[in-house]
Amino acid sequence: MSTTPDDDATTGLPARGVFVSFEGGDGSGKSTQSRLLGEWLEQAFGREVVRTREPGGTQLGRTMRELVLHGEDVDPRTEVLLYLTDRAHHVASLVRPALERGAVVITDRYLDSSLAYQAGGRELDLARLRDMQLWAVDGLLPDVTILLDLDPALLPQRLSATGLAPDRLERSGEQFHRRTREAYLALAAAEPERWRVLDASAGIEEIAEQVRAAVAPLLDRARARAAGAAGDPVDGAGGGTGGEPGAAPRPGGRLDASTVAP
Repeated sequence: MSTTPDDDATTGLPARGVFVSFEGGDGSGKSTQSRLLGEWLEQAFGREVVRTREPGGTQLGRTMRELVLHGEDVDPRTEVLLYLTDRAHHVASLVRPALERGAVVITDRYLDSSLAYQAGGRELDLARLRDMQLWAVDGLLPDVTILLDLDPALLPQRLSATGLAPDRLERSGEQFHRRTREAYLALAAAEPERWRVLDASAGIEEIAEQVRAAVAPLLDRARARAAGAAGDPVDGAGGGTGGEPGAAPRPGGRLDASTVAP
């Protein structure tokens, strides 16, 4: 990506977009919390918000979603490649353009879902999967990844409340979902500067407040970067860059597999 006046002067990365991903097991409340966050950002800040999901954020993604969640005889490696196809297209056609024009992108699942479900749940090779995912998205990582952590024992109750028939992954069994949860927690522990782990068994509004607290500092940083690119001071903006302890990576940040903790 070439540097423009709206880009970060030192990295050539987009100066104003914010990228938020929600992760967690099935029934953990990701869709609800992504919706509530989007509504808050629009009402309180007047920001352009792009809410999306994986798979299914584009027309191609909706086709892939049907194959992955409702197709029969989908073996683990085929499952990985279907998700990978969707993710590469999703980032190139929707996520990255939105970040480049300064939007807040909120996605219900991103590449960490593949690392948790396919490496954890399906017990495939984590390092190989990580390399594939990072290549597919050209290194794009979220500013913050919010993990809604839920005991898999609560999954049947959560799914029953939806009134919908469970999909292929939801029917994978408790041990599969326990491995997936353990993989999520390991990913969060390996990158604490990017992840926020929240108890998904808490009340909806309590979780929403915690989500807002995690995202609000990113808006300050994005505003500061945008003002810096324009040469304007920003009062009260949160400081920090992706390199400071506890700070999130910049949107569009590049990462190669060798820099990710195992």
